[in-house]
Amino acid sequence: MLVTSVIPLVERYRDRLPVTESTPVVTLGEGSTPLLPAPRISERTGLDVRLKWDAANPTGSFKDRGMTVAVSKALEEGATGIVCASTGNTAASAAAYGARAGLRTVVTHAPGALARGKVSQALAVGADMREVPGGFTEAFAEAERLAVEEGYALVNSVNPYRLAGQKTAAFEIVEELGGPPDALLLPYGGGGNTAALLIGFQEAGAGLPRFFPVQAADRPHTAASAIRITDPVHRGEVDEALERTRGAILTADDDEILAAWRLLAREEGLFAEPSSAAGVAGLALAGLEPGSRVVCVVTGHGLKDPDAALERR
Repeated sequence: MLVTSVIPLVERYRDRLPVTESTPVVTLGEGSTPLLPAPRISERTGLDVRLKWDAANPTGSFKDRGMTVAVSKALEEGATGIVCASTGNTAASAAAYGARAGLRTVVTHAPGALARGKVSQALAVGADMREVPGGFTEAFAEAERLAVEEGYALVNSVNPYRLAGQKTAAFEIVEELGGPPDALLLPYGGGGNTAALLIGFQEAGAGLPRFFPVQAADRPHTAASAIRITDPVHRGEVDEALERTRGAILTADDDEILAAWRLLAREEGLFAEPSSAAGVAGLALAGLEPGSRVVCVVTGHGLKDPDAALERR
């Protein structure tokens, strides 16, 4: 019987990643996610819209792209464990890849900051969840402290291996389209994915789309919990991406984000978590020319935050 499987991301792009023959590849089969046409959204907006469905990664979010590289390198470099601060998706991904590698995973987080689906994922695979008073900034500071004092590898997106893995989404987009789209819209959050995708499009060598990261109008309290980050770590890289691509930061309120979230589900059949619909919300705000070819990165599955659907039927 012929058995086929997805080629792990590190193997597919080994020549473009910071790995060697001696790197122990920690994989759950990430990458190679669909780039789906969005016919109804395209008709509504007058644009040619495609959806990079990164919710199809193993733990249900784009974070797996970077985590396979970061955890593989942590294992290679002899880390005693891994640590991250998280609003949820990083926690779930780090915990899963840490378990796969046989490494202890510690997650620091702000009170009430993690959606139930993400907490369940992290706990199920054995993460040590530690609540830190304050917000994401305080949780991140504690993760940095643990990394220094305990010898853990910090696997937030300040880890360059994370960005190296996440850039591969740009390679896949260029390969499937035969070149870059006219515009790329995605959730802002901490800015790591924007920074990574700029690197990816630059390395793909086919030109750059205009970048439009979309932030929530009320960052500290938005219903889009995954982008509830008030002090983006990668603000400087985001500014560079905007300058290089003639892009702009777009701001959507919760009504706009939730309307886009429902549109994804009810018109295109994709159940995403609310934050993942931020790029779709930005379509009405970007001022793009009719007919432009646009990719919206949909970053996380709706089962990450099931309460969002139950509370907003």
